[in-house]
Amino acid sequence: MSEKIRVVIVDDQSLIRMGFKMVLEACDDIEVVGEASDGLQGVEIVQQLRPDVVLMDVRMPVLDGIEATARITAQTDSKVIILTTFDVDEYAFSGLRAGASAFMLKDSEPDDLARAVHVVRDGESIVAPRITKMLVEQYIHAPQQEKPENIYSRRLESLTRRELEMVEAIADGLSNAEIAHRFFVSETTVKTHVRSILTKLNVRDRVQVVVFAYESGLVHPGYHGQ
Repeated sequence: MSEKIRVVIVDDQSLIRMGFKMVLEACDDIEVVGEASDGLQGVEIVQQLRPDVVLMDVRMPVLDGIEATARITAQTDSKVIILTTFDVDEYAFSGLRAGASAFMLKDSEPDDLARAVHVVRDGESIVAPRITKMLVEQYIHAPQQEKPENIYSRRLESLTRRELEMVEAIADGLSNAEIAHRFFVSETTVKTHVRSILTKLNVRDRVQVVVFAYESGLVHPGYHGQ
């Protein structure tokens, strides 16, 4: 039997934590190993327990979920799922920049939450294409920190032509299955390319690939791959 997916829940409402815990532990292969009631406590628990996945609320005392996410993704390999009340709000964009792997609504169906934990643990990301596009539009119009162009050029030059095409497809919001259909290859081949892309671009997941694609100028607002 494979090891259970280890999860930490960070939310300032005890009833919310209890509900998420009940949902997740109904799955035989998920174990909630820790809970925290504020962002700072969450960072400390994650550093101590090193879970596979963290469920992170946004609005919390002491340290908010965005800053907690930034610290966790910078200091550990744990993947973070941001929990939001609204479909897309100002916090979702900040969460993307902080390194979150997924965005989930707090009123999502139990099966969707469990699926998100599995997918994120496996290195994928959960952000619906329409949400990705809205976040990217916000990103493009937000003030950006200057970065040396050679950082982008070096990483882009390390990609093969097929990998560049797949980066564009990821930026267009396509799933692995859709990418496989576009390029007439198997999903296994797509997954191999995606892993190579993550390594070469030095990013955590597909969401960060989208950010890189726009930052580097590889794709532009309004882009739709053909």
